[in-house]
Amino acid sequence: MATRPGPLTEWPWHRLGNFKYVVMAPVVAHGAHRVMSSGWGDLDIAFSLILPSLLLRMIHNQIWISLSRYQTARSKHRIVDRGIEFDQVDRERGWDDQILFNGLVFYAGYLAMPSVRRMPVWRTDGAVVTALVHTGPVEFLYYWFHRALHHHFLYSRYHSHHHASIVTEPITSVIHPFAEHVVYFILFAIPILSTIYLGNVSAMGIVGYIAYIDFMNNMGHCNFELVPGWIFQIFPPLKYLIYTPSFHSLHHTQFRTNYSLFMPFYDYIYNTMDKSSDELYESSLKGTEETPDLVHLTHMTNLQSAYHLRIGIASIASKPYSDSAWYMWTLWPLAWLSMVLAWIYGSSAFVVERIKLNKMKMQTWAIPRYNFQYGLTWEREPINDLIEKAILDADMRGVKVISLGLLNQAKQLNGNGELFRQKYPKLGVRIVDGSGLATAVVLKSIPSDAKKVFLHTGTSKIARAIAMALCGRGVQVIMNEKEIYHMLKSQIPENRKSSLKLSSDYVPQLWIVDNIDDNEQKMAPKGTIFIPISQFPLKKLRKDCTYMSTPAMRIPEEMKNIHSCENWLPRRVMSAWHIAGILHALEGWNMHECGDEMMDVEKSWSAAIRHGFLPLTKA
Repeated sequence: MATRPGPLTEWPWHRLGNFKYVVMAPVVAHGAHRVMSSGWGDLDIAFSLILPSLLLRMIHNQIWISLSRYQTARSKHRIVDRGIEFDQVDRERGWDDQILFNGLVFYAGYLAMPSVRRMPVWRTDGAVVTALVHTGPVEFLYYWFHRALHHHFLYSRYHSHHHASIVTEPITSVIHPFAEHVVYFILFAIPILSTIYLGNVSAMGIVGYIAYIDFMNNMGHCNFELVPGWIFQIFPPLKYLIYTPSFHSLHHTQFRTNYSLFMPFYDYIYNTMDKSSDELYESSLKGTEETPDLVHLTHMTNLQSAYHLRIGIASIASKPYSDSAWYMWTLWPLAWLSMVLAWIYGSSAFVVERIKLNKMKMQTWAIPRYNFQYGLTWEREPINDLIEKAILDADMRGVKVISLGLLNQAKQLNGNGELFRQKYPKLGVRIVDGSGLATAVVLKSIPSDAKKVFLHTGTSKIARAIAMALCGRGVQVIMNEKEIYHMLKSQIPENRKSSLKLSSDYVPQLWIVDNIDDNEQKMAPKGTIFIPISQFPLKKLRKDCTYMSTPAMRIPEEMKNIHSCENWLPRRVMSAWHIAGILHALEGWNMHECGDEMMDVEKSWSAAIRHGFLPLTKA
C-alpha cells in the first residue's frame, strides 16, 4: 500500500481474495454459450485467444519468478545483494491482477468493436506500426508520466507502493495501485488501437506486443544481470534502445534516475540517466563469487512440495506447506512431470535459497528426490551418491559446515552421515545431523513438572538421549514395545534404569513420538499432548489432543532474506537440524556430528539461545 493511499488504490475485486478469478466468468459463459449453440466453428480467433493468452502470461511470469529466484540464490551476477522479506511477498501476491484486468478490457473491446472479430492471424505491416508507435509516443509518454509519479503528491499516494520493493523480483514490475494500471493500459493500448484504426491489426501482433511488454518488464526487475556485453559491442546504438536489469535496478535504489520504460533513449535526452549505470552493468556482468559458510542439504517431500520451494510459487512458499490445500492438487500433472524430469535429469543438488545472519552466509541445497524415493531399496545408492557429491562440492568450495536435513541423514540410508565421514576421513567440511539440538528442543518442550511420559519411538540416538535425560531427571518413562524397551534399557546407566518401565496398562497424557499410525493415536487418552522427535509432522487425527511442532525454534531478527517457510513450519521458524548447522559454523566447532556422535545437549541449547534463537513453547 502507498504511504498515503489515494483514490482507486485497491483493485475492484480486492475483497474477493482467491475467488477473484470469478470476474472472468462472463468470458467463460459467453464462450460456452457460443459453442453449445453454434459449435466450435463459431469461435473467431480474437475471442479464442482471450483466455489462453491470460494463462500463457501467468506461466510466462511464473517462469521468470523461478528463474530469478534460482539465479539470485546461486549466480554471482546478482545486482542488489540485499534480502527480500515476507512483507514484500505479501505485497506482491496480487501480481496477476493486471492480467485479469487486461483480459476483461480486451473482452469489452471485443464486444464494442465488431471489426476486430475478423482480424487475421498475422500482419507484418501491423507489427511494424506497433513497433514504431511504441518506440515513439508510448516510450515518450511513459517517461513523462513516470517522472510525474515521482512528484511527492503522486508518489505518496500511488507510486510509493511499487518502490517499497528496493530489491526487485520480476513480478515487482506489475505491482502498482489500480489507478496506475489504468493509465499504463491506456498507454500500451495506443499501438493496438493504432493498428485497429489503420486496418492492419492481427491476433499474433497483439499477443506478441503484450509478450514483449511482459518479457521486458520481468527482465528489468529480475535482479541479476543477463544481458551479455557482446550485444552492445556488435551494435553500440542498442544501449539507447534496450535497458538492462542493472540499469533499472538503479531506479529502485536511487529513485530519481533512469525513468525510461524499456528504452534508455529518453534518459539520455533529458539528462536523467544515472551516472553509475555503465559501471554497475560491468560489475554485475563480471559478478563476485561467493562461498557460503554453511550449506543445509534438504530434498523435496511429496509431489506438490516442488511448488513450495522458494524457487517455486512465491505465495505458496510464503505459507507453511500443506498438501491438503485444494490448489495444490490442481497442479498435480505438472508436479508429476517435474518429478519424472528430476528423477531422470537430476544429477546434483541445486541451490534454492541464500540467507544471511550478520556476516555469516548460508545456502540451502536440495537433492532432486522425493520422500517415496528414499524408501526404495534400489534408490539408496543413487541418493547417497547425490548426497556425497554435494558434500564433496561443499568441501571443495571451502564451506565450513554441511547440515543434513530430512531423510538425507536417515540411519538406514547412510547412518546419520557416518558413511561419508568414514569414506572421507580428511574432509574439511563438518557434517552435522543436528541430533544434539533436536534433543534439547524436545527436552525443553516437556513441562518441568512432568512426572511420567509415554515414549513411543524407535531406537534412534535422539530417542536414546531423550530417554536417558528423562530417566536422569527422575521422570518415569513408560514404553509398551518390548523389543525397543530392552534395547534402550541396555544402553541406559544402571542407576537410571529404574525410571524406564514397560507397561501396556497405564498410558500418561504426555507422548513423545516418532512415527505413529492412526490406530495408535486413537489409543491415546483424551487431552494427550503429542511431542514429535521426527523432522516430519504428525497427522493431526484427534481434535481432543494437542500436537506440538516438530523440533524447531524461532530465528533471530538479524537473519535476513527470509521470505519462505521451511516446509510445514510457520514463518521465521527453522528446524532444529538446520539451526544446529548454523550454530556449528557460528561457534567454530570442529567435530562432526554424525553417526553415533552427538553434540552436548545443554551446550547446543545454550549456544542457540545466545545467538538469538528462541523456543516455540515454554516448558
